[in-house]
This record gives sequence, C-alpha cells and structure tokens, in this order.
Amino acid sequence: MRIAYLSTFYPFRGGIAQFNAALKTALEQQGHEVEAYTFTTQYPKLLFPGETQLVKPEDKVNPIPTKRILNTINPITYQNTAAKIKAYKPDLLLMKYWMSFFGPSLGYVSGKMSNQTKSIAILDNVIPHEKRFFDTAFTKYFLKRVNGFVSMSGKVKDDLLSLSPNAKVKLIPHPLYNHFGEIIDKKTARLKLNLHPDKKTLLFFGFIRDYKGLDLLINAFDKLDDSYQLIIAGESYGNFDKYNEIIEKTKNKLSIHKFVRYISDQEVPLFFSAADVCILPYRSATQSGITGISYHFELPMIATNTGGLAEIIHHKKTGIIVEKPEIQTILNGITSYFNEYNLEYFRNNIRNLKQELSWDEMAKNIIRFSEQL
Repeated sequence: MRIAYLSTFYPFRGGIAQFNAALKTALEQQGHEVEAYTFTTQYPKLLFPGETQLVKPEDKVNPIPTKRILNTINPITYQNTAAKIKAYKPDLLLMKYWMSFFGPSLGYVSGKMSNQTKSIAILDNVIPHEKRFFDTAFTKYFLKRVNGFVSMSGKVKDDLLSLSPNAKVKLIPHPLYNHFGEIIDKKTARLKLNLHPDKKTLLFFGFIRDYKGLDLLINAFDKLDDSYQLIIAGESYGNFDKYNEIIEKTKNKLSIHKFVRYISDQEVPLFFSAADVCILPYRSATQSGITGISYHFELPMIATNTGGLAEIIHHKKTGIIVEKPEIQTILNGITSYFNEYNLEYFRNNIRNLKQELSWDEMAKNIIRFSEQL
C-alpha cells in the first residue's frame, strides 16, 4: 500500500514524533511504501510555552526523512500540501490528531484527497483537556473530512461518537515504546541522578501541565514519611513557580528531586530504572504515552481513574487505579502499593502484556481497517 503520513516527525521532538516514527517504521517493515510529511510551523509560540519544539543536537532521535511543507497558520500552505500529497497518489492518508488547533489545516488537506485515497486519523484527544473557544468548530470541521478513525482508548472513542455519531472508528491499544534502550541497574541509576539509594522512589514523568495533577501528588507526598523520595522529571508547560511554592511548604522537600526540563530519549532509562513506581495523578486523561514508556521498562503505575487510564493500567495486575484525583486517594494508592503488593508480581504481568502491544500489531490493524472503509 502507498501511504502518505502527515503529522509530527523529525526535526520536531516529543512523544507524538516518537509515536509517528515507530508506526512509520512498522508499516515499512510490513512492505508498505510510506512518505512522511510534516510541518514547517507546528505551533505558534502562544500555544507552545515549552523551551523548543525542535530536537537539539544532543537529543537521541530517529531522523525520519520527511517533507516539511505544512504551516498550520498559513492557509496558502494548506493548498500546497494537499496538492503535493494528492500528486503522490496515496492509497491511504494517515494523520495524528491531538489538538483542535490542527483541525483546519489537517481537515483541509484530507478533504482535498481524491476518492481513491482513504483517510484515517489516529486520535489522541477529541475533546481537549484545556478548552479553547474554537475547539468544537475546528474539531467538527476536521471530523467531517476524514473517512475513519483509530482510537486508543474507549474514552476517546466515546468522545468521538458524541460529536460524530456515525463515525467509523477502530479501537486499537497504544503500543509500547521500544526505542528507549534497556533497563539499568536500580542503584546505578539512582547514583547517576544523585538520589538516595534505598528510599521508596516515586516518579512523575512527562510534560507538566495543570490537568496532570502534580500539585495533588506533591501534597500527597508531604503526608508520607522520610522513607520515600519523589522524582519530578519533565518540561513545564507554563510557570513552575506555583509548584515550587507547594514544595517549599512540605516537611520533606529535600526528598523531592526536580529535573524540570525536557528529558532526552537517552536519559529516559535513568528515570524509569531508578523508580519503584510511576505516578499519574491526572485530573483528566484520555490515554497517555507515559504508560507505554513505563511498560517498556516494566515499571508499575499508580493512576487516577480518569479517562482511559483504567483501560491501560490493569488494577492490581500492572498497577493501582485510585478512584479520584484527590490528595487522600493518591496517598492511599501509594501506601497500598508499597505495603500490600509485590513488585515482581506486577512485573510478570507487564511482561505478558508487552507481547500483545506491539507496533507491528497496530500497523496490521490500521491496514485491515483501511481496507474496510
């Protein structure tokens, strides 16, 4: 099959670029021809409060060859992009959709394809965590111009059908990332991160945004004794000062280790190998790429019962699900995890799950789904 893949690729960085690179590789390994198209401008600065959208020289990335043609804030490039992809004559146009801001540009391109080209959007979100006035209009515009949708959680599927009841949708679980390298010896990882070698170690990982509930976790951590330590690792989308203010008021602030910056791929094994558990105290969620990384490193998770997290993290098998995004329930989940469960039991269940959640399987399912459209 000839596939045009329009989304975030190298030289952009982050989890979405990693996802697309892994899926493109899996499709090519199955014999499909895949041409990658990406942005000249992905976000305006207003919508990207992080340090940079692009990889740095020291980042370890998969430099996928791409055609940079689409500027999300320049409608003239919408026409040029549609014309170039249409000239490629793909059997399938594949896109990733995670924010309503992309609705006009991706929707326009998809709507200009010929009848011989089917379009599929892999949905991270349909209804956003952080709402803006244009969300519904932009998303509905996009949904009308796509033939089929892949959802990676039941929550996203339900959100899609609430806006487009007749949408054709296939539920495929988020695959596990497999490019981060091997697990490192725990004591070695902790030594390199200047952590206490023997404390029970919690990890909050990924971009820091309000809906992810880091403030709840810090307040819950304050109620734990001195046998625990907390790692906060990730770039802050917005000012981190409000979190620092909470940390300064905690009795065990010296046991909170902050790495508030973009974490490169080559550093990821250190953080996940050093931890005893990964915490997702989210106020809202659909699915999270962090679960795929955590499973790759066979690290159990504690997560709030929001969005599709409970579909991915199997309660009392691969982690703990706590009912509400509240300080006390998160605290209870942490103490229960360490007092009542065996880490090796969780890891054995994760190893079994890893065999099912492969990129190869996702690629096969997408192709089968496209043939039914």
